Amino acid sequence: MFFITFGSKTVKELRKKKGFTVSELARETRLSSSLVKKIDHFELKKVPEPLKSRIEPVLRGRR
Repeated sequence: MFFITFGSKTVKELRKKKGFTVSELARETRLSSSLVKKIDHFELKKVPEPLKSRIEPVLRGRR
């Protein structure tokens, strides 16, 4: 059940829950901060795959 609710939350909600700012998440995932801002309002399951595979482990706390 945890995995279903995790994917339906927005990147911003998950980012805030872990205590990351946009620039901190960008630095941790080696993405530009403008790209993180663009996908901030997307649900995690709707983020395109190359980005999702970089962001998801950080937001789950595995990195």
